[in-house]
Amino acid sequence: MRELQNKNIVITGASSGIGEKIAMLTAKKGARPILIARSVDKLNVISERIKAQTGIDCLVHSLDVSEIEQVKTVFKQIIEEVGHIDVLLNNAGFGVFDTLQDANYEDLENMFAVNVMGVIACTKEALPSMLERNAGHIINVASQAGKLATPKSSGYAASKHAVLGFTNSIRLELMNTNIRVSAVNPGPIETNFFAIADKSGTYVKNVQKYMLNPDEVAGKIVKLMIHPKRELNLPWWMNTGSVLYNLFPSIAEKLFGNKFNMK
Repeated sequence: MRELQNKNIVITGASSGIGEKIAMLTAKKGARPILIARSVDKLNVISERIKAQTGIDCLVHSLDVSEIEQVKTVFKQIIEEVGHIDVLLNNAGFGVFDTLQDANYEDLENMFAVNVMGVIACTKEALPSMLERNAGHIINVASQAGKLATPKSSGYAASKHAVLGFTNSIRLELMNTNIRVSAVNPGPIETNFFAIADKSGTYVKNVQKYMLNPDEVAGKIVKLMIHPKRELNLPWWMNTGSVLYNLFPSIAEKLFGNKFNMK
């Protein structure tokens, strides 16, 4: 039960949802979570809760991952505080569901700034410490939307497709090292993500019965930290649909095109 004993685990987007749950689970396994999010107040509450339940002292850093200079400063501080990073979980991200004609440029730019550039910047700043030790694990939370795009998610799907491309590229760059690189591709998870993404509530209503349990997702990601692999796809049947779509896109769109329009 203590496979992550004394590991330094950086978690972005740690102030809520699966980021918060993963922080607690890793602390219970003896790791030291390093919590990153914009709201330091929320992080402090979570840190105190983790301390009370596990005895583990978390490190807390306020950071907007879309601000590159902030990323450089915070990761420098983390290395100075703990010496190295064992696991980087790039979990911060958000979506806004709109048709392209209704989407505004600010939302599109912000999605790419957080979902893509945030992942790239955090990885770039964490990597030197991993290369120095020839050890570490980079986990990027992408999405099934990055494999199978659907209506009203063009900006979000494009950002997650970029995360997958980035993840696959650095995996190959690091293949001759002991640094592992994983992508996590979940379907819809029952978290507050949809408070921003789906303000109408239409999508949540249509996919409620398919939504993933956040505790189960968090548990599987922690297991991935212990037993690294190339991808973690959740749920398996949704990933099967993504694979079939990429193999037979024209047929899939003709047969199931209307089914994709759930937003």
